[in-house]
Amino acid sequence: MTSYVEGALIQDEKIVHIGHISKWSLWHLIALGILLLPVVIGLFFLLQAYIRYKTTELAITTKRVIVKVGFIRRSTVEININKVESVQVDQSLLGRVFDFGTLVISGAGTAQAPLHGIAEPLAFRKAFIEAQERATAGA
Repeated sequence: MTSYVEGALIQDEKIVHIGHISKWSLWHLIALGILLLPVVIGLFFLLQAYIRYKTTELAITTKRVIVKVGFIRRSTVEININKVESVQVDQSLLGRVFDFGTLVISGAGTAQAPLHGIAEPLAFRKAFIEAQERATAGA
């Protein structure tokens, strides 16, 4: 089964960096799931954490930033790499310790797109800046 990102690629577009949601950002769902497992409702929380983890995709390609969240109700953001004005990183103390945070992608004419609980957000931002520089140099 191909991912949303792979299926969305256009001709001559290649994936440069793939980001993931951090399992640490789902700690509250996992903890509730384990605590409430004897009451069966814990399965609901564990399933919710699993679905959120598996259905969040984000990638930087040679041409754009692609984000897909959700399974049944899907939400996508695709911004041309040359139209992105900034990629901000917001990390709490827990996020700094376990290396996850919120990315806020702002583009020309595009509303801000916050992405919560992303693993290694500084590495994602660095990969984006490098891809944007390569795209600008190649234009």
